Amino acid sequence: MTDAPASMFDLTGRVACVTGASSGLGRRAATVLARAGASVVGVARRADALAAWEAETPGRTASAAWDVADRDSLPDMVEAISAPFGAPDILVLAAGINNRERADAVTAAGWDATLALNLTAPFFLAQALVPAMSEKGWGRIVNFASLQTTRAFPGGVAYGATKGGIAQLTRAMAEAWSAQGINANAVGPGFFKTELTAPVFDNPALAQELADKTCIGRNGVPGDIDGPLLFLCSDASAYVTGQILMVDGGFTAK
Repeated sequence: MTDAPASMFDLTGRVACVTGASSGLGRRAATVLARAGASVVGVARRADALAAWEAETPGRTASAAWDVADRDSLPDMVEAISAPFGAPDILVLAAGINNRERADAVTAAGWDATLALNLTAPFFLAQALVPAMSEKGWGRIVNFASLQTTRAFPGGVAYGATKGGIAQLTRAMAEAWSAQGINANAVGPGFFKTELTAPVFDNPALAQELADKTCIGRNGVPGDIDGPLLFLCSDASAYVTGQILMVDGGFTAK
């Protein structure tokens, strides 16, 4: 062992891009990476929320207000992401939607929008940024999986399909790119209070019921995601690729 353990998690000199950085776990991820020393570009549609994140976050930060599901603008998006600090060597793909349409009420528009943001956008953005990572011989791609990667929930047909797809996409990315020094993994959060899960936490009885289904006995709090995410974005995970790390308090273990 040549480095002190703490240095394995140091991201000084790295450039990270985090999608979905305007709120929830995406915002938390962007903040954690900045505090670990990375130069971070946050990407989301809401420019005002991104500006607020930048103002509140220490370190080297920038933002790009963009709809990552807009494939036609991908070249311009990549240029905007790379402009502040250079091409990213860490990509965290946290942007996502869950419209909670039940199976018998799924609309074509809802289905298409969910797949475009949750599954299609992560692949094509990663594909566009991989050449620069490959040139450096080092990269980290972190997808966002979910409890619905392996479990079915009411109103989760489209969302669950995308999160099941994320698991296989992560493995396929690892197979395609890890020999170039680019590790691809996914983090799978349990129930955390965010904008996306607001309907759950608006119902205290339901929130408690879900907490009781974990091994730990509680739902997630923002800090619970910090260590796992930093692990997957750093040298600490040098020999870890193609994996889905569930951060769910043991929900999927029961």
